[in-house]
Amino acid sequence: MRPRLYLACLLAVGALLAACDDTQQQASGPRADADGILHYGGLRFEPCSLAGSGNTTVRAQCSSLAVPENPDDPEGRQIELAIALVAADGMAQPDPVYMIAGGPGQSALETYPMLHAAFADVRRSRHVILVDARGTGGSNPLHCPLDEDDPVLALTGEEAEAATLEFTRRCRAQLEQVADLRFYTTGEHVRDLDAVRQALGVDRINLVGVSYGTRVAQQYAATYPDHTRALVLDSVAPNSLVLGQEHARNLEDALETHFARCREDRACVANLGDPREQLGLVRERLEAGGIGPVRYRDPVDGQWREDVPRFGHLAGLLRMYPYQPTMASMLPLLLHEAAQGRYESLLAQARMTYRNLGDSIAMGMSLSVTCSEDAPDFDTRAGDDGTVLGDTFLAMMDEQCGLWPRGSRAEGFRAPLEGDVPVLAISGEFDPVTPPRYGDEVVGHLPNGRHLVLPGQGHSVLSLGCMPKLFAQFIESTDAAALDASCLERLRPTPPFAGYYGWEP
Repeated sequence: MRPRLYLACLLAVGALLAACDDTQQQASGPRADADGILHYGGLRFEPCSLAGSGNTTVRAQCSSLAVPENPDDPEGRQIELAIALVAADGMAQPDPVYMIAGGPGQSALETYPMLHAAFADVRRSRHVILVDARGTGGSNPLHCPLDEDDPVLALTGEEAEAATLEFTRRCRAQLEQVADLRFYTTGEHVRDLDAVRQALGVDRINLVGVSYGTRVAQQYAATYPDHTRALVLDSVAPNSLVLGQEHARNLEDALETHFARCREDRACVANLGDPREQLGLVRERLEAGGIGPVRYRDPVDGQWREDVPRFGHLAGLLRMYPYQPTMASMLPLLLHEAAQGRYESLLAQARMTYRNLGDSIAMGMSLSVTCSEDAPDFDTRAGDDGTVLGDTFLAMMDEQCGLWPRGSRAEGFRAPLEGDVPVLAISGEFDPVTPPRYGDEVVGHLPNGRHLVLPGQGHSVLSLGCMPKLFAQFIESTDAAALDASCLERLRPTPPFAGYYGWEP
């Protein structure tokens, strides 16, 4: 046989084998029936739209899967898990990517649209699977009404304690009509994720966890190592972390970082003063009370509202603001305004923050996770006196958990994830909730792990800068060490505001 003809034959055979392989992948992946209905494994999907904040929508295919509420009682009450498929743009590899939301208490289907753009390169060759954790979104949600008009959000001291415990009692009584609250923990979520994997008919999955979702991803990899291909951990919570235990101290460190940046900025400190001093002055006045009602415009609907400024408004804002550096950059201006007796911005921003928190977190699920997995390890003598949140934050959580049914956690729950699983961990330099040292701790036990810190950034950083490209490269290769992450050095922190116009050049 002539060389060229021989080569042509080899190429033809190779193409035929590749085509057969592609056909096998298609057969095991999503397929449409004669009526155009999409099937993936044993699940039937229908077209749907995933709605996120800011009118963001993503076209998807939605399905559901019934699972026992109590894994040890398969014949007992069943709950439906809400599932969505965001299909790959091209020929898909057999291992899809699961995105796991944070909280605890956030819905994966509702959170994903905000991260959709970050998955653009990944979706060239892989499907994205979303599963609402039981107790969130469309999976038997455990919501308790808590809106921006609820006074518990602005109270402090004994008033706040009494109001919070009363809210917890009402919440439990309401939710026990529809759920056994012991079975809405990380352990059940991990089993549900694997039940969906089996229903899809896939052997291995990639998991992308954000914040609390990183705990879920690590627990899944430890429980089902043979079905875990790779992990991406965004804003890392180590298994050793007791949720809430270090929040007051971490927040204080983050605030000091942002305040120091204002002091180092000539325009910021000259125009607005030292934010630490302003915070002390505002806190003293708010805790003393005696401030009359203040009229202000709602930042969302523009309606006029009236509230009495309290320290609870400020504490809630400070707790949430540093999550995003663009928001934290406004803190010096907000504190300066409040120190001048102008509380309109404080109240408006607090109202908007409370609204977003109430809409996005299923409080019942959050309590089931925290009270079952973390409350047994609470140390209310942690010594957080002098911090903005103080010791009362953890003490109040402990009292709430005294009223909440507790489930179980897996043996070895606190043990670090180990083994050869490829892991890419990413953190924001200024993250006040899951600081970079947490990522270092997790990767320190993983020979195939790498930790990237995004300079000047806060919480949830997957979508920032060149991170989506690095994310896609890792999912493709599972080789974190080979990534050229020098592009992240182009990221810069948002300068602190020096006035209403923003920052000075």
